[in-house]
Amino acid sequence: MRRIERAFVILNGAAVIAGLALMAVVVGWNVAARYLWAGSLPWADEVARYTMIWLTFLGSGLALREGAHVAIANAQEALPRPAQRLLRLFILLILFGFFAFMVWVGIDYMNRMSIQKSAALRLPMKWVYAAMPAGFVLMILHLALVAPRYLRAGFSATHEAARG
Repeated sequence: MRRIERAFVILNGAAVIAGLALMAVVVGWNVAARYLWAGSLPWADEVARYTMIWLTFLGSGLALREGAHVAIANAQEALPRPAQRLLRLFILLILFGFFAFMVWVGIDYMNRMSIQKSAALRLPMKWVYAAMPAGFVLMILHLALVAPRYLRAGFSATHEAARG
């Protein structure tokens, strides 16, 4: 199971790196074209914007693993050990519920925008808005993978396991 988790994290990270590289190349090319040939690519801003949206959602699960999202750890640490576990279980249930709700909302929003097309690329906006449910599905998977460690020992355990 550990190897599957490691492969999943590596693939997710590779997708984020590829998206960042794509965005850097498109923006860099556009800047060079603007200054060297006095013209820019009409679709470059859209590609950069939509890539940034996808990067945000694809990277959110990786940030979750690292404990990089907003958290109030002091409240947990102030409680006795059994209450800490209970609070962490409650937090996990809330997060799973919220992420599942956001997948549903994202799919609904994506379907509503399926008629609309982007201005320069004429890309169906459905594919841009698909980043939301995809990102929240990834967050559910990442959370499911780190949940046992988080439940047992809090952020420090998930932090150490993600690094090692």
